[in-house]
Parts: sequence; structure tokens; C-alpha cells
Amino acid sequence: MYAVEVSGQIMIAHSFRGEVFGQAQELHGATFVVRAAFLAERLDDNGIVVDIGRAHEVLDAALKPLNYRNLDDLPQFKGVNTTTEFLTRYVFDRLAEAARAGSLGRRERELAAIRVTVAESPSARAWYEAPLW
Repeated sequence: MYAVEVSGQIMIAHSFRGEVFGQAQELHGATFVVRAAFLAERLDDNGIVVDIGRAHEVLDAALKPLNYRNLDDLPQFKGVNTTTEFLTRYVFDRLAEAARAGSLGRRERELAAIRVTVAESPSARAWYEAPLW
């Protein structure tokens, strides 16, 4: 399996509900490094998985609505704990939609999967990976 990975960063504020979160139940800030890996079994006719420039554009578009925002205030996250794990799936869904629409320059079904990794610190991260089809 071949992969191309790009990364971006978001700065957000949020809070959590549930005793398990301790002090994180209060409003707090976080800076996340988000990595998106696009996977394909074969390279295309140009010898690439996806165009890296397009991959950056798609990731940036997925992250822009979250950057410098209090996630607690966004209607799509009402009643949701926007954990690191949750955010991996949220970003994956945006990227998968773009990939299925051909925004990465690969023909339908040529990309096999996407993996999104969200790092909340140098020593802690979560990821979500799934096939596109």
C-alpha cells in the first residue's frame, strides 16, 4: 500500500462533559497537529498516490471551519464531546467526501483508504482509518 501524508494545525477551545475528563470539563484550549494519509494500492500514471498540493488544499478546507473556534459554540457539535478521537472521524468524513468527489485528482475507486491522525501533544495522538468504498 502506498501513502501520501500531509499535515496541518488547528487551535481550538472546547470543554468536555463527564467525570472521566477531570479538569478538562472546564473550557480549555488545545493546539492539534492533524495528519491525513491517503492510501492507494497502485500509483497513478504520473507515479503518485495523490497530488500533494491538492491534498493540502483538501485538508486545509476541512480544518478551516474549526481553527480559532470554540467547538462548544458550533451547532454541528452541540451535545458532543469533541475529543481527539471524535475529531479524527470528523476530519476523515470531510476528506472522504472530497476524495469521492475527485478533488484529489484520482479516478473513482483508485484511492483505497484515508487515515487521519490528530496529535494533542508530542506523546499523545489518536487516529481513524477506513476504506473509502
